[in-house]
Amino acid sequence: MITSPRTPEKMIPEIDLLQHNFQGKKWNIDTQKEFMNVLRTEDFFYGKGENDPAFSARDRINRAPKALGFIQLSPCIKLTDAGEKLINSRYTNEIFLRQLLKFQIPSPFHKPSDKAAKFWIKPYLEIFRLINHFGSLKFDELWLFGMQLIDYRKFDLIVNKIDKFRKDKVKNRGNYKKFREEYLYSELKEIYADEIINGKTNTRESSDNSITNFLRTKGRNMRDYADACLRYIRATGIVTISQGRSMSISKEAHSDVNYFLEHIDRNPSFIDDEQQYTKLLYDSTTPRLLTDNKDLLVQKIKAEFNIDANKNKSATELKEFFIDKTTQRKENIISQQITEIKDYKFYDDIQNIFSNLKETYDSSLFLEWNTWRAMTMIDGGNIKGNLKFDDYGMPLSIAQGNMADIVCDYGTFDLIVEVTTASGAKQFEMEGESIMRHLGKHKKNVNKQTYCFFIAPQINENCIAYIWTLYRAPIPLYGGTCSILPISLKVFQKMIEDSYKATYTPNASQIEALCKEAERLALNSTDSNKWYLNLTDVALNWLDIK
Repeated sequence: MITSPRTPEKMIPEIDLLQHNFQGKKWNIDTQKEFMNVLRTEDFFYGKGENDPAFSARDRINRAPKALGFIQLSPCIKLTDAGEKLINSRYTNEIFLRQLLKFQIPSPFHKPSDKAAKFWIKPYLEIFRLINHFGSLKFDELWLFGMQLIDYRKFDLIVNKIDKFRKDKVKNRGNYKKFREEYLYSELKEIYADEIINGKTNTRESSDNSITNFLRTKGRNMRDYADACLRYIRATGIVTISQGRSMSISKEAHSDVNYFLEHIDRNPSFIDDEQQYTKLLYDSTTPRLLTDNKDLLVQKIKAEFNIDANKNKSATELKEFFIDKTTQRKENIISQQITEIKDYKFYDDIQNIFSNLKETYDSSLFLEWNTWRAMTMIDGGNIKGNLKFDDYGMPLSIAQGNMADIVCDYGTFDLIVEVTTASGAKQFEMEGESIMRHLGKHKKNVNKQTYCFFIAPQINENCIAYIWTLYRAPIPLYGGTCSILPISLKVFQKMIEDSYKATYTPNASQIEALCKEAERLALNSTDSNKWYLNLTDVALNWLDIK
């Protein structure tokens, strides 16, 4: 499974940047370093790539963009037909789908060594088949068993393993996490039996050669592959996710999935013929999908929207019409969600997801999405989440690196919200400068007072000290001083609870009062930790501020 970039949509601006600046040049250490130097200046870039720029460039370009046929690197850098479509077309879901369905191992790009397992598969095609077979697949099932599907001829074996796991889970009377761990280790011992018997249990990450550490590392790796797999198949718009735990084919896409599962050859092709393989891979029109068939597309429009499409229109015009209707449906779904959120209909669900973030497949995404819902529920303004939604109003990917996670427009002032699941020193390294940059940029753009909530499960003391100094040190580049409120997730949950229990609907003035009180406390405090403790006390009683 492709793991870089972790979020597939991130490759779009990066390959666009690559072709604009380096098309026709050799892809070597020099151009790789130059690419990272250019990339670091872009607003959409979220990272550093300083230690080894050439390696960072190869990690970003040689993996997904090359493997999925969006960029050609030999003999020189060139955007492919599929890459052109990905950058310029509205059909990004469809383009991702076509390229994922062609990805195969082995291939001229991916030739496993003699020591590797014997692969014979188009992995994403078979994962779609696995989800379609079961109707609904838990993330844990994808992790423990889906990642073992390295040969499509073992499909039935994996199905049987999942069936047995489900039966054993029902019989299990103990702690589910312990049950899952024991099941995982049992599967790993079977997968890596030869390595364990021969004492080859060393890992790159640690000098600990114990079997326990070996299995723990392999288990984490498998989970990372499952996580990346899910992100990529979700980019197709076909797979929906239920509260971060189980995936299914959307009811509207069943016919599309059945069509390509029936028509696409499961065997890898042109394994030793790079010319023929790349010709197939770079072609943005293959494999054929249901929506390429004009008559079937007309039927799909009728089935989904109860509209008799004009058969005299071309297939392209019909596809544009279908996309317009799909976009309108998504906007209607999100609008209905907002209405229900403001009526506190999702209060229990919001609190439950905050309390069980670690159980979601992508805690960063669900923290951002759930915080957007919570800020919308508190109400009093126009709340915009910059995360990306799928066609059914569920979270798809986090906000891009060049913008705040959430923007709350309260008329006379704005509030941006930044969230992170990071903790410890990593929290300060990842979030410290970007929070200030997003706040300063937004303040300049709207030309009015702007505050910021910084929400995390736990707030690192280095972040607290850094944020505290920003109340006192004007920075012209970021519009002067910065008013940032570090709030732990449990405190934020209590603020939501207070809003829910109040006999009235809290308003924007109470949010601004909290922000102003945080500023007053910061300017009258000589110790950052004491300021944070005082701020926490105020936040826990935010509706009582006068």
